[in-house]
Amino acid sequence: MDYKHLLFIAFISLIACCTIMFLVWLWAKRIKNAGVVDVFWALNFPVITTITFFLSDGFETRKILICGIFLIAELRLGIHLWQRVIGHIGEEEGRYQQLRKEWGEQANRNFFFFFQFQAISNVLLAIPIFIITANPSTEISILEYLGLAIWAIAFIGEMVADQQLAAFKKDPKNIGKVCDTGLWYYSRHPNYFFEWLSWMAYFIFALASPWGILAIISPAIILYLLTRVTGVPNNEEQNLRSKPEAYKKYQQTTSAFFPWRKKDG
Repeated sequence: MDYKHLLFIAFISLIACCTIMFLVWLWAKRIKNAGVVDVFWALNFPVITTITFFLSDGFETRKILICGIFLIAELRLGIHLWQRVIGHIGEEEGRYQQLRKEWGEQANRNFFFFFQFQAISNVLLAIPIFIITANPSTEISILEYLGLAIWAIAFIGEMVADQQLAAFKKDPKNIGKVCDTGLWYYSRHPNYFFEWLSWMAYFIFALASPWGILAIISPAIILYLLTRVTGVPNNEEQNLRSKPEAYKKYQQTTSAFFPWRKKDG
């Protein structure tokens, strides 16, 4: 494995993602909807996957395996977010409205840096993919099969959670209510949990490759972002603003992230 070649692939990926996010920022500025960043954060990963697949020099079968599952997962997420965000392009999500309100006249400038940070995070999170696709070994190890199995559980879990929430929101009877059925009965954010689990799967898959331990940075970053920065905190703040009483009660009975029930009630 040539670390210089890995750095070259990462650099090309970074240029591509930063360019895409710059163009998306210009669009978001024009339509006054910063929520589009979520869509293209997910869709940047297929771009990285394509670049990595054609530029890396690892074992072809392994490249097909990891790039295939990565592409499937991120395209599904990107399409899901596209339907949620682009389908209501005229209405900016509450958490971005709040940021726009807090930042005031500096909103467009701050959103520019926010969008570029998302591009950088794309590349940092793709570290397992860079490492795995550079592995020249022609033997698929037990760790790689284990990673595939965990990925399948995470993919199905996140897809089910997203579908359950979407169905709940579509029902006019649920306006002002909190989704607490299906997977949402056990966790306030099962979609985030399974998203994190998928990155754990990539890390486990990477452990079979040289320097694979470095891939721990991906699930660590995702866990931090989801639980401390842009995931759970922003989502919970918005829910407390839009339906305070119902959501406070929901918080008292469910785990914020991991899928288990805190208590009955």
